[in-house]
Amino acid sequence: MPSAEEQKEVMGRQPELSQQSLDGFDPNTLTPLSEDVISRQATVNIGTIGHVAHGKSTVVKAVTGINPVKTSKEKKRNITIKLGYANAKIFKCPTCPPPQCFIPAMFNTEDAMRCKVEGCESICKLVRHISFVDCPGHDLLMATMITGASVMDCALLLIAANETCPQPQTSEHLASIEIMKLDHIIILQNKIDIIMKDGTASQQYDQIKDFVQGTKAEKSPIIPISAQLGYNIDVLCDYICRIPIPIRDFTCPPKMSIVRSFDINKPGCSPSDLQGGVVGGSLLSGVLRVGEKVEIRPGMSGKDKNTGKRKCTSIMSRIVSLKAEQNDLLYAVPGGLVAVGLKCDPSLTRDDHLNGQFLGHPNKLPEVVEEVVIKFYLLRRLLGVVSDNTKKEKVSSLKKEEILLINISANSVGGKVIEKKKSMAKIQFLMPACASVGDKITLSRKIVKNWRLIGWGEIDKVTKVQQ
Repeated sequence: MPSAEEQKEVMGRQPELSQQSLDGFDPNTLTPLSEDVISRQATVNIGTIGHVAHGKSTVVKAVTGINPVKTSKEKKRNITIKLGYANAKIFKCPTCPPPQCFIPAMFNTEDAMRCKVEGCESICKLVRHISFVDCPGHDLLMATMITGASVMDCALLLIAANETCPQPQTSEHLASIEIMKLDHIIILQNKIDIIMKDGTASQQYDQIKDFVQGTKAEKSPIIPISAQLGYNIDVLCDYICRIPIPIRDFTCPPKMSIVRSFDINKPGCSPSDLQGGVVGGSLLSGVLRVGEKVEIRPGMSGKDKNTGKRKCTSIMSRIVSLKAEQNDLLYAVPGGLVAVGLKCDPSLTRDDHLNGQFLGHPNKLPEVVEEVVIKFYLLRRLLGVVSDNTKKEKVSSLKKEEILLINISANSVGGKVIEKKKSMAKIQFLMPACASVGDKITLSRKIVKNWRLIGWGEIDKVTKVQQ
């Protein structure tokens, strides 16, 4: 727990907070549905995945009221390029029957609201506070999609009703979340409103059932929706509320996976107005508090002048603010997406420089490694390509000296295969990364100038980097 002086120092920069207090704070009494938690912070991460232009961002906007497509490049091309984020609260009316009883609202809505169904005056109760992770569907952005999948508790697989199923990235995205061991999947048959021919929706439904046969999505619900018109969004909210909240460990040292980092200072601001760097992501375990000292690993990497060996220096800082959307927090718990304001130099966090790194208490994070020995498994067929010839191509085995793209948690790093024997391989990272024995990784190979998912692996041994 931060000292009284440390709390006073950082709280001087905070707006007045409500419904949250560090007085008598005890992580043993907290749950993801505690009133102090769910009122201000999301506790479940919902990912949107699927082929490009199938309506992922539109679904997020339909539930949250927020368009996750925010940058000028994204708006110009009308696609998601970076991971998009938005929070929402879901309320339940005690009087109305399902699914009408489930009502989505903005993240900043009060904890109770009057039912919006005509003729019902009941007070609705807050039952879920969720974060959406909107993934890009373009085939060039698979690494970004896998980064988003690393923090998901559930995935919404979007399939446009006006196209045949599956499209290339529909297959590739589903394979990715299967590798990440994601158990909860909801399939959304979107754009149902633009199908004019009788029986077309039913025919595609059969295509979807055939496509997911034998996958983790085999028993997933298939919900026909129109995200543009808001049709069946209440049904989607019903199914989201049925997802069990994952078991969270609030008592162990905090470990946060960083998926975005920013410099929030505007060009030309005076030195006295400069603010520290900001990182965004999801807490995997533990609780972060305002005022705490934290470490970011791997931090900054380089070579030792004397030995010429690779060396990493962690970034040490202190938390000056915690935010979930626009809600200021005194503490953040696992689940949901949070932004952490730090005292560190903002140049360290600009342009997503710290993506894929971990934040937590000093000396409590995974080791920084430069080589791993993995047991790998390859896909039978190449996924995510458009050409009929390459679509049926078998995935060839790993080759010595081959460069792969490795995804570990939210980190994407290049790796060279330096040894290979049957289903075991030793891989040397081109940049240091945090990893532990037993971690799952994904393997991608450059095919026709693009990185394509070819398999996955489990880390069996690690070689640490000099600290």
